[in-house]
Amino acid sequence: MNFLTSKIRPMYFKYLAAAFGSALIASIYGVVDMAMVGQYQGPDGTAALAVVAPIWNIIYSLGLLMGIGGSVLFSTMKGRADSNKEKPNEYFTAAMIGGAVFAVLSWVGVAFFDRELLLLFGADEGLLPLAQRYLLPVKFAVPSFLFVQLIAAFLRNDGNPALATKAVLFGGVLNVFGDYFFVFSLNMGIFGAGLATVLGSVLSLLVMLTHFMSARNTLRFVKPQKLLFILRQICITGFSTFFIDVAMGILTVFFNRQILKYLGTDALAVYGVIINISTFVQCCAYSIGQASQPIVSTNFGARQGDRIRSTLKYALATAAVFGIVWTVLIEFAPMSFVRIFMTPTENITAIAPHILKCYGLSFLLLPLNIFSTYYFQALMQPVTSFVVSVSRGAVISGILIYLLPAVAGGEMIWFTMPITELIVAVFVIYKMIQFTKNLPKT
Repeated sequence: MNFLTSKIRPMYFKYLAAAFGSALIASIYGVVDMAMVGQYQGPDGTAALAVVAPIWNIIYSLGLLMGIGGSVLFSTMKGRADSNKEKPNEYFTAAMIGGAVFAVLSWVGVAFFDRELLLLFGADEGLLPLAQRYLLPVKFAVPSFLFVQLIAAFLRNDGNPALATKAVLFGGVLNVFGDYFFVFSLNMGIFGAGLATVLGSVLSLLVMLTHFMSARNTLRFVKPQKLLFILRQICITGFSTFFIDVAMGILTVFFNRQILKYLGTDALAVYGVIINISTFVQCCAYSIGQASQPIVSTNFGARQGDRIRSTLKYALATAAVFGIVWTVLIEFAPMSFVRIFMTPTENITAIAPHILKCYGLSFLLLPLNIFSTYYFQALMQPVTSFVVSVSRGAVISGILIYLLPAVAGGEMIWFTMPITELIVAVFVIYKMIQFTKNLPKT
C-alpha cells in the first residue's frame, strides 16, 4: 500500500489490525508474568511486579523515544518531493545509534543498581527479594526490550507492519508457555517468569531483524550529516511518546508510595492488577496512534490535508469504541480481572471492586488522549504533544495523587486518573480542531 495514493479506510484498518495485534501481544509479557506469579506466590508476588513495572516503563519508553521520533521524521522526509533520497535513512541510522547508547545506559542501571532502583520505586524489605529474583534473568537481555520497540516503529513506517505483529506474536507465545513451564513445571516461581519474558523478547527481536534481508526493505545505514542535530530532532519529536511510558513509571512510583501510606499492601496488590489492565488499554491507544501516524506523517510531508482528515476520522471512531468497551468491562466485571492475576483473599475481594470501578472511569478518555500525542507528533507539533504527555503523565496527575488523599481521604486516590483524563481531553479536543482546520486543502 502507498501512503499517498491508497484508499484511506482499508489502509488504516490494515495498519490498525497489525498495530493492535502487536501492541496487545506485547502487553502479554507483563500480564502473563503478573498472572502466573500472582497464582504461584499470591498477593506479594503481584505487589513485587508492581514495583518492577517502572523499570519496564523506562526501558520501553527509551525505545519509543528513538523509534517513534525517528520513524515520524523518516516518513515525513519520504513524503516530501524535495527531500534528498538519503535523508530518510539518516534518521533511521541516527535513531539506531541513539538506541544503542540508551540500551547501554539502561543495561548498566538494571545490572548494577537494581536494589537502589527497586527501593526508589516503592519496594520494602519484604518485596525487595522477590522483585530482585524476577529481574535476575532480565539483567542479561535489557537491550533486546529496547530495540524491539525501536525497530517495530520503523517496520510500520517501512510498509511492513505485519512482520512487527508476527515477531511479537512469536515472542508472546513463547512467553506464555515459558511462564507456565518455568514457574510451575520447574517450580522456579518468580525467577521463571523473568526468564520466560527474556526469551520471548529475544525471539521477537530476531524475527524483526529478518526485515533487513527482505526485498521490501528500504531501511539501510548511511552516514548522518549533523548527527547531533538529527538526534535532537528525533528526541524532540519522540519525546511525548517517550514520556507516556516514563510517566506511567513515575505515576506507579507515586501511587505505590501513597497506597502503602494510606491503604496498605492489599490495596497495592489490587493496584498491581490495575497496572496490567491499564497496559491493555494503553496498548489499544498505541495501536490507533501507530496505525495512523505513518499515514499522517507521509501525507503531511506531501501536504495532502484531506487524506489526513480522513485518517483522523477513523482514528477518533476507533478511540471511542476502545474507550467505551474497556470502561464497560471494568465497571461490570471487576472481579473477573482480579482473579486472572491472583487468588484473592477475603480482604482483597472486599476492596477490589470499588477500586477498579473508580479508577476504570479513566479508560473512557485514555485512548483519545494517548492517540492525540501521535497525531500532534505526525503534524510536527511536538510542543502540543509534549504538553499533553506531561500534563496527564506528571503535572496534573502528580498533584492529584498527593492532593486528593490529603484533602478527602485515602480512597480518593483512585479518582486521580479519571479527573486527569477529563481535564486533558478538553485541551486535546481544542487543539485537534485548531490544527486540523489549518491543514492544507488537497
